[in-house]
Amino acid sequence: MSASEEPQHHIQLRPGDVGRYVLLPGDPGRCKPIAALFDDAQLVASNREYETWTGTLDGEKVSVVSTGIGCPSASIAVEELIKIGADTFIRVGTSGAMQPDSFSGELAVITAAIRDEGTTSHYLPMEFPAVADSQVVFALADAARELGHPYRLGVSQSKDSFYGEVEPDRMPMAAQLHRRWESFVAGGAISSEMEAAAIFVISSIHRVRAGGVMRMWMDGTEDTDPDMARLLGTAVQALRNLIRDDRAGAVWP
Repeated sequence: MSASEEPQHHIQLRPGDVGRYVLLPGDPGRCKPIAALFDDAQLVASNREYETWTGTLDGEKVSVVSTGIGCPSASIAVEELIKIGADTFIRVGTSGAMQPDSFSGELAVITAAIRDEGTTSHYLPMEFPAVADSQVVFALADAARELGHPYRLGVSQSKDSFYGEVEPDRMPMAAQLHRRWESFVAGGAISSEMEAAAIFVISSIHRVRAGGVMRMWMDGTEDTDPDMARLLGTAVQALRNLIRDDRAGAVWP
C-alpha cells in the first residue's frame, strides 16, 4: 500500500471515503441521525471520537464526521479531512445562548468566532480573526429561512473550558471569567461553544470553506427532539444550497 493509500492516522479515512461537503457534529452519537437525512448513507469508519458516514444529497457525495469536544480534536479532524479532499465544512452542534433576548431552540448561524482557546495560537497570531466563509453563512441563513426556523447571525465564543462557563463561581478565576463573559455579551456575541474557532482558522489557512450552525440553549433547559430536528434539517438544507450554487458556478465575495 502506497503512502497516499494509507488511512489518515486519527479519522482512519482515505481519499474517496468522504465527499467534499462535510457536516461536523461533536458527538459521534449525532452522526447516524444526520446520515439518515442523506441518501444511501453508510458507516465508513469509527475510531476514537471520530465516526464517519457517507451518502449523497441531490446526487453529490456528502459526509458527516464527528470531531469530539473542543478545538484540539476538531483541528485534527479538519486537517485530516482536507488531506483526503474535503473542502466545505459546517459545524453542527449545541451552544449556550449569550444574548438575553435569545431563547432555547433558536439557531445561531456563526459568522466568526472569538478565539478564547489555545489551539489556534499554534496556527496564527491571536490578532488574526476566525471568520466563517460567507458562502456557507449565506447558505445556512437561507436554509433556516426557507424552513421557517428562528435564527440569528453573529459571533460565537469558542472556549476550552465547559465548566468555566457553566460553573464559573467555583473557579479560582471567577471574577475574570465573569468579566470576560460580560464583555463578550456587550460586544454582541450570540453563542458559546467549543470548536468553531479551530475549524474556521484552519479552513482559512487551507483556503477551504467553513461555517457553523448551533442550536442555542438557555440555563436550565434541555435539548428536545424538535429542536434537534430543526438544527439537523437546517444543516442538511444548507448543503443542498451549496451543492446547487456550486453546480451553477455561483461567484461569492
